[in-house]
Amino acid sequence: MQTDSVPSLVGHEFEVEVGPVAHGGHCVARTEAGQVLFVRHTLPGERVVARVTEGDRDARFLRADAVRVLQPAKDRVEPPCPFSGPGRCGGCDWQHATPGAQRRLKAAVLTEQLARLAGLTPQEAGWDGTVAPAPGDKVGQADLDAGASPVPAWRTRVQYAIDPEGRAGLRKHRSHDVEVVDHCLIAAPGVTELGVEARTWPQIATVEAIAATGSHDRQVVLTPRPGGRLPIVELDRPVSVQRIGERDHAVHRVHGRPFVRERAAGRTWRVGDGGFWQVHPKAADILVEAVMQGLMPRKGDMALDLYCGVGLFAGALAERVGERGAVLGVESAKRAVEDARHNLQDLDRVRIEQGKVEQVLPRTGITEADLVVLDPPRAGAGRDTVRRIAALDARRIAYVACDPAALARDLAWFAEEGYRPLRLLAFDLFPYTHHMECVAILEPATRAAGA
Repeated sequence: MQTDSVPSLVGHEFEVEVGPVAHGGHCVARTEAGQVLFVRHTLPGERVVARVTEGDRDARFLRADAVRVLQPAKDRVEPPCPFSGPGRCGGCDWQHATPGAQRRLKAAVLTEQLARLAGLTPQEAGWDGTVAPAPGDKVGQADLDAGASPVPAWRTRVQYAIDPEGRAGLRKHRSHDVEVVDHCLIAAPGVTELGVEARTWPQIATVEAIAATGSHDRQVVLTPRPGGRLPIVELDRPVSVQRIGERDHAVHRVHGRPFVRERAAGRTWRVGDGGFWQVHPKAADILVEAVMQGLMPRKGDMALDLYCGVGLFAGALAERVGERGAVLGVESAKRAVEDARHNLQDLDRVRIEQGKVEQVLPRTGITEADLVVLDPPRAGAGRDTVRRIAALDARRIAYVACDPAALARDLAWFAEEGYRPLRLLAFDLFPYTHHMECVAILEPATRAAGA
């Protein structure tokens, strides 16, 4: 039976009043017919012409770009980056907003997610309602008048996409298309100095450039196109090279060290195979300080570091719980476990187990802990893992989150298990994007009531 297809609205333009910011870097608007538009490149309160980029007449919502601004908001600025704008690079969400406005938008998103998913006001979450910039990222007017860039160059790891002509660029929003760039404003100096954008990369699909913090280690991780061969890599600074295998998708050393050395929390951390490390150069120290101040470890404590990566929080905990204490780290990635064991080999009170948190915790036989740190992936920990953590009856729990929606959902599940937020801090560790980092400190609700 033949059916009529639903007409696509891609390319159709609507003149709309822009409403509040939403999670994901866009704002919410409605067409005259009442259909929801998620609009990028705009700010709350503006009147814009929005051009649909995804959706049809029957869709629950449409995605769109603001292609003309009819009534600008007071916080609108000319984007500093020449590659920013509708249909251009998708790396930055808010090049068109002042830095202060960006942080207020992030605060609005976190407030909305806490209310909608956790039923918490900022006060009930122990949050003062602000999103704090990293030291040095807040540029004053005097600095701007002296010629300083308004955009902090913070991104120590940049994943370049390579177009069919071998030119380096960044992906367009929700697209495999490549916006060729000659300089990314948010790339850290150590990335920029490699000169990735100035070269061609025949037969290569992606180039990840890594500039370690606290050392001169530089690395590129190459992903060849199917059947492609590696080019000779000659960059502007000494660099180690790794490649992603076409068949096994594993990381293989080509030349140089298979790791970089990062410096944070008073220690040096080996991070191999392009593994996870915070991309803002000050993020690791900021988060360790927030977690330790919130947990207030004591000598002799038994602590867990879940989703521990290369051991950052486990190391900080071990130094504070002393020789009579113990720390167990749990991480699923094999190479990260190897690195964590290497990084903390001088601390015999630390043990690192490989596996998924929900599988490792039961087999360890651990039934109680004094402190818990969890830094789960963007999707969050989930109800079952939250239940297992709460059953340990920890004095305090530190939850490090890069996604406010996942954080709020997990906070709701922690509440069902008898834990409430004592304190919540939010940090703008991804300037000019919609991302942020949060640290929530939880304690048993019964203990709080009896305090």
